[in-house]
Amino acid sequence: MQYTVIFTPEAQDQLVVLYRYIAIAATPEIAERYTNTIVTHCDDLRTFPKRGARRDDIRPGLRITNYKKRAVIAFAVDAELVSIIGIYYGGQDYEAALRFDLDD
Repeated sequence: MQYTVIFTPEAQDQLVVLYRYIAIAATPEIAERYTNTIVTHCDDLRTFPKRGARRDDIRPGLRITNYKKRAVIAFAVDAELVSIIGIYYGGQDYEAALRFDLDD
């Protein structure tokens, strides 16, 4: 069974911010390569979506996985859908951000 992977608007915005940060700090080519590999990593959740750590203490159904120990990917799995909720880079406080989002 293959799941469908979608990115929330917030996760898409976070990728854009990450791209811009890396493009300024390094080059646009490096930024594109890095953000594309994060997207590919997320897309790989199609075949094994229940990897990562469950973090129901933050938000019901939340799962967390890492990308190269530099980015935290927050996602949820429902039926046949994997929703990428957020991509947090460089030590961002994803726990606080996800708790806040839930209260909105």
